[in-house]
Amino acid sequence: MTQLYLSNLSLSHFRSHRRAVIDVDVRPVALYGPNGAGKTNIIEAISLLSPGRGLRRTSAQDMARRPEALGWKMSGLLHGPSVLHEIEVWSEAGAARQTKIDGKAAAQTALGRVARVLWLIPAMDRLWIEGAEGRRRFLDRVTLSMLPDHAELSLSYEKAMRERNRLLKDMVREPSWYAALEARMAETGAQIHANRLQALAALEAAQEEAQTAFPIATLELQCAMPSDVEALRQALSDNRMRDLSAGRTLIGPHRADLEGTYAAKGVAARDCSTGEQKALLVSLILANARAIAADFGAPPLLLLDEVAAHLDATRRAALYDEICALGAQAWMTGTGPELFESLGGRAQYVEVTEEDGLSRVKTIA
Repeated sequence: MTQLYLSNLSLSHFRSHRRAVIDVDVRPVALYGPNGAGKTNIIEAISLLSPGRGLRRTSAQDMARRPEALGWKMSGLLHGPSVLHEIEVWSEAGAARQTKIDGKAAAQTALGRVARVLWLIPAMDRLWIEGAEGRRRFLDRVTLSMLPDHAELSLSYEKAMRERNRLLKDMVREPSWYAALEARMAETGAQIHANRLQALAALEAAQEEAQTAFPIATLELQCAMPSDVEALRQALSDNRMRDLSAGRTLIGPHRADLEGTYAAKGVAARDCSTGEQKALLVSLILANARAIAADFGAPPLLLLDEVAAHLDATRRAALYDEICALGAQAWMTGTGPELFESLGGRAQYVEVTEEDGLSRVKTIA
């Protein structure tokens, strides 16, 4: 199978790394070392190869190494299905992130056309028991990984909604002020909803077609809104008085929620044990990766932070087997090399240590 992988990752003044250079091959990468050594900072840098704010969702300013705060840079050699790309992402003195692809300035959204990146981090372990916002974000990351134009749609919708909400808060009642904004929200909102449904269908198909050690999750999008553009535009118009009272827009894809069910048991994901919820998440990430491989022509880069948490040795070994069978370059973090023992020579190992606030990396043969 054609693969998508990094052969070089270079960091300069990024988080705890003053300078780090990691040269690897196509195999999975096991990053190990004590807590706080800077392992997650490495995979956060890789997450910037996709549109958005990265796996921690922080500002460019917060990614700069302290106390220097000089700005930071991440660069990588990305081998795609048919071409090699040199990608640079940087920020100068807290300014907005900038991107170059093959030496040419590019918008962040362009990254979605040359790379696919998925991640599973400890903060996502509470996906099913916390608020709907986190589940919408998860669903949109899944959708974006399959449909790169989803990012631009979301930005356009959110911009129009912010402007409409400003009118609502100012108690503006003149219909003509709303018409253009509602038309844009209806057009982009209906497409966002359609994209999400398409992504969910691909996820479910990828789960059902695979032989896996992880449980299948049945997913359902909860969103009380018309799916037709004109019907959504009319609904936004009809709902203005109610929205004026609330001071915000009360219908649209920004109000959606994602429900998950442990299919074999018929139990809502939110009511499952911690270990079962983790297993369901792993199943979804693997299904997402399989769906991408079928569509993009190569599996995505997988970023798995502390992936061993809540997985017993059997499931951990099963996860590694599935990653290798998929052919994905997975960057995985853990506190010690023993967590990756079942990978053996199928992976490469990088030790990450920290001294006096400075992270160091060492590739282990």
